[in-house]
Amino acid sequence: MTKTLILGASGQIARHVVQDIAGGGGIGMTLFMRDAGKLSSTPANASVVQGDVLDRSALDAAMEGQDVVYANLTGDDLDDQARSIIASMQAADVRRLIFVLSLGIYDEVPGKFGEWNRQTIGEELKPFRRAGDAIEASGLDYTIIRPAWLTDDDEADYELTLRDEPFKGTVVSRKSVADLITKIIRSPGLHLHGDVGVNKPGTDGDRPSFM
Repeated sequence: MTKTLILGASGQIARHVVQDIAGGGGIGMTLFMRDAGKLSSTPANASVVQGDVLDRSALDAAMEGQDVVYANLTGDDLDDQARSIIASMQAADVRRLIFVLSLGIYDEVPGKFGEWNRQTIGEELKPFRRAGDAIEASGLDYTIIRPAWLTDDDEADYELTLRDEPFKGTVVSRKSVADLITKIIRSPGLHLHGDVGVNKPGTDGDRPSFM
């Protein structure tokens, strides 16, 4: 059984992942979140832990015995959260990390959309970039995922770009990002030491279609 610790498990992308791997299939889940009351139900192959990733005692207890860590967090202290997760994984000798960040952290978004993205969220991305740098320097077996602007479209339709490639598209569905994460959890060798942008094909433009 692959034991998977999901950090930020009540988030919108994470809920799709939990649903995708509910019922087992050789995967057990520990759902770690600040407010366990946000979950309406818990799959049979999951347990729930209420806690904050900056609380090392709570995080270390949840980390023990895990095989894969999937983090879907946010905030202006995201770099501090990332460093806490890295330290906890290293202490517990847990190697595999999947961490969701954001498009634009490497100034990799070209053209007018890139200009708009920088003006709109450029300052907010600074802790995301610092988190990415910490993950890359950690020595862990990581995958960084950088989604485009997120939609709630009921579809899994996406393409990937690598770290040093220009980002494509403007939007992607949360369900698409969850599909990619689920595939990595099921096959942890996918995108090992990878840093991938995720977008829906054919959505190039000056800004997201819903803006």
